[in-house]
Amino acid sequence: MCGIYGTTLNYNEQQVKDKLKRTAFRGPDQMGWQFYKKDNRQVIFGHNRLSIIDLDPRSNQPFTYYDTIHIVFNGEVYNFKTIKETLSKKGYSFKTTSDTEVLCAAYLEYGEKCVDYFVGMFSFVIYDEKNNILFGARDRLGKKPFYYYHDGKDFEFASQISSIQLHSNNLTISERAIAYYLSWGNVPDPQSIFSQVKKLKAGHKFTFNLSSGEFKSQPYWDIDYTNKNLYKGSYEDAKQELKTILNGAVKSRLFADVPVGVFLSGGVDSSLVAATARQTSRAKVKTFSVKFNEKGFDESHYAQQVADHLQTDHHVIECNYNEGIDLIKNFCHYYDEPFSDSSAIPSMLLAKHTKKHVTVALSGDGGDESFIGYHRYNWAKKGGVYYKLPLPIRKLGAGVLSLLPHYRLNVIAKALQFKDVNEVYLGAMTGVDLSHINTDYNTRLVDESKYLMHNNKNLFERISDFDTKTYLNWDINTKVDRASMAFSLEVRAPLLDHQIVEFANSLPTSFKFHKKEMKRILKDVLYESVPKHIFNRPKAGFTMPFSEWFREDLKDYVLSELNEDTLKSLPCIDAKKVQFMINQHMDGTWNRYPLIWSLLVLKQWLSTNGKGISIS
Repeated sequence: MCGIYGTTLNYNEQQVKDKLKRTAFRGPDQMGWQFYKKDNRQVIFGHNRLSIIDLDPRSNQPFTYYDTIHIVFNGEVYNFKTIKETLSKKGYSFKTTSDTEVLCAAYLEYGEKCVDYFVGMFSFVIYDEKNNILFGARDRLGKKPFYYYHDGKDFEFASQISSIQLHSNNLTISERAIAYYLSWGNVPDPQSIFSQVKKLKAGHKFTFNLSSGEFKSQPYWDIDYTNKNLYKGSYEDAKQELKTILNGAVKSRLFADVPVGVFLSGGVDSSLVAATARQTSRAKVKTFSVKFNEKGFDESHYAQQVADHLQTDHHVIECNYNEGIDLIKNFCHYYDEPFSDSSAIPSMLLAKHTKKHVTVALSGDGGDESFIGYHRYNWAKKGGVYYKLPLPIRKLGAGVLSLLPHYRLNVIAKALQFKDVNEVYLGAMTGVDLSHINTDYNTRLVDESKYLMHNNKNLFERISDFDTKTYLNWDINTKVDRASMAFSLEVRAPLLDHQIVEFANSLPTSFKFHKKEMKRILKDVLYESVPKHIFNRPKAGFTMPFSEWFREDLKDYVLSELNEDTLKSLPCIDAKKVQFMINQHMDGTWNRYPLIWSLLVLKQWLSTNGKGISIS
């Protein structure tokens, strides 16, 4: 796990060092850079290394293979040993035990199709000196980030946008991105907060021609939303097959030359990963959870029950209020784009203290999206009944509900006015009420809507696919990458192995959701290792008690940061409407903490990064 950087722009050595130092937290073990010059054209590669596999300096990057292949690589290719064995038989030689060298050899053997062979999380760029091109890719599910700048002539890329921003004088802040951020809570791919910088989409590869300056990207993987690859076996067959794939995914992710642990929240997904790790690891598994003092937010005792049953070496990290406040105030240094998922703060605390014990941690991310695990899926299904009623009748009902003094009923009133259940779900993910956003952009308009707005699958499967391409990629993966990298911790997600995602995608819905049982098949696999009674409780999210904090301990901070002058200065919002909504939160009539948190983050980001930069 590392931070990568590269450019064809004419930066000097000190400027390149500055760009690498800006995100040195991603890889504190070694910082390296290299200037390559050929035919009056310069390519610069830089790398911050977090040493995980082959700790020897021989595997430091930028790395050169067979003299003409140069690479910077962030992430892991978990099946590199299998690929290495195949390539060795074809005559390739290796001087390290790292996956970086194998990636280079695979490119020489398979060309751009090499990415089809990789199982892992990665973003990388290869400078193919012989063919005078840059070739790169981002992993299938978007675990690892990749930002790039292309002006038709030059090219620059980095793991985080702040490295591109530093020493650049031609970037403008994107008003469109801010509008989308206020709606989604993040800046959706391929946009970035700067108009001139984009994100390479998950499951995409690219080439940049150093002679012509031409940039081309294309997908090499996607989930099947046509419903063609259907599983034909029985439920028991599927359960056994899932166990086999899961065991392989966890085992491969336990391999490292540094200590490895498991995040354990006490929920189904993390418990399944911990149980599988317990079965496949010879060493005693280290597990980590977060404890909150606020009633209704602390589930650490459930994690303790699972840890006790599995006999893991368990560590409980208490979420300290003052420590949390410090992270809030420095949030934008690590999340260097506006990002308003409040669970980023406990994620950072978990990473910070886990790093004291291990360098790699396995997580349960991905189970809810692939195996139909969010409560909102069931709510969407139940709510779909009302959309069989004619719109005029629904509008009449909405009018009545809007008069009642309860914010939840007011939200339902607005939702009833959507055209159909697809639009309702899209609205639920962006915010049903966007009246406070002052913009001409339709922020619900994203290319990924195609995974939702079709008739090839039932509603459960469509929203599952849509979440995989949006919420999982834009939110969850961004949150985990920045939170873990802030403290130089590598996080691996076995349930995001693309083979598991593809397998889940092929299963009949009843294997995943049956008689109100969500994540049915995952739970049945889990219950073979951990008692079912531990999980007989409502599902809880991983969040902070911001709603209470903003009304109590942090009330003065909120009102100071989001005063009248500040609100008037923030782009894309109706200041008067927002002020009214903040007051609703403070007097307890409406829970507006997501809006307040998103505005606090935006204000902090603009204050830190927006000085002297125009918005367009």
